[in-house]
Amino acid sequence: MMTDDKKKIIGQALARVVARAKSGFDQIPVGLMAAGSELGQAELLEGGRQAQAEDPRLKVVAIGPRRPGYEDLDWLETDEDEAGVAQALDTALSEGRIQGAVALHYPFPLGVTTIGRVVTPARGRPLLLASTTGTAAAQTGPALVLNAVFGRAVARSLGLKTPTLGLLNIVGASQALRALTSLKEAGYPLEFGASGRADGGALLRGNDLLNPAVDICLCDSLTGNVLMKLFGAWHTGGAYEALGWGYGPSVGPGWKRVVSIISRASGAPVVAGALRFTAAAIRGGLPEKAAEEMAAAEKAGLTAALSGLAPAQRSTDENDVKAPPARPTEEEIHGVDVLDIEAAVTCLWRDGLYAESAMGCTGPVVKVPRDALEAAKSCLKRHNFI
Repeated sequence: MMTDDKKKIIGQALARVVARAKSGFDQIPVGLMAAGSELGQAELLEGGRQAQAEDPRLKVVAIGPRRPGYEDLDWLETDEDEAGVAQALDTALSEGRIQGAVALHYPFPLGVTTIGRVVTPARGRPLLLASTTGTAAAQTGPALVLNAVFGRAVARSLGLKTPTLGLLNIVGASQALRALTSLKEAGYPLEFGASGRADGGALLRGNDLLNPAVDICLCDSLTGNVLMKLFGAWHTGGAYEALGWGYGPSVGPGWKRVVSIISRASGAPVVAGALRFTAAAIRGGLPEKAAEEMAAAEKAGLTAALSGLAPAQRSTDENDVKAPPARPTEEEIHGVDVLDIEAAVTCLWRDGLYAESAMGCTGPVVKVPRDALEAAKSCLKRHNFI
């Protein structure tokens, strides 16, 4: 007797066969979170329609309340509740109905980040920003090093064989540059670019982003998030992001999902760009490229390089604290500094409250069970985490 799972797999395979017969090639289904925009649902859907017109190999699956007039898009219909839309998107990814997604928010686990792409005003050339949401590591130095690895993976998925990179001159950049140089000397195939300023070097000034001087700019995710907004909306007054490809696809060690982020102010052109960016990353095998990059970096001494950048361990018994039995975490607590996120989780564990760390689009979050939310908030307030 055929199970429901087998029926679902056969149905998905038949749908791909039909799509290929109609178009002459395989189409990549990419989900679009079609609710929650400050610009209205139609702005999102117009972006989906534009993306399909620009890339016939892309099939947009709108996830949200169905809107008349957009029958040319596939639909996964939900009510207007954003939590329900997010759950439907997650389920569609798990079941394989979509191969990737563009979302307005997604709680990535710590270690997973997104690599954005912007249009630079001086020459109109694209620039990858590594990274823009989530975070590759809790500390800036290790995050910058990992952003180089993940930025290269995204660049290679787009077809750039030897992308050049530089580090925005922020706190931790000099130390990260030393670590990256040691990886390069040990055989990791990094290609540093150079600042256009007189003193050159791989540490970039703001001027170098406008030109740009490199293919990939490394920065912490909060700085990258600000840069994305500036590059996307500098000529519109800020309320409408009109340029670029959005905050980019997710990447991390062992992470298989290609989930790209847009903001609630992203206009149709950016939505379309994000969908095409996501499809290109899927076609380019982003998760596989990330695994290749991690393996090459590990061979060149990545673990030792990261350890050298990490701050000293706290002289407390935090390392001996064990997590309580795992439970579903339906609620999020915001306001914990990224440098304190793991300590906050440990604090809750010590009080017998199960918790997990994650990164949302606005910064770090502590995820807790719904029935433990108030107790967790009280604990974090008592210990000055929030």
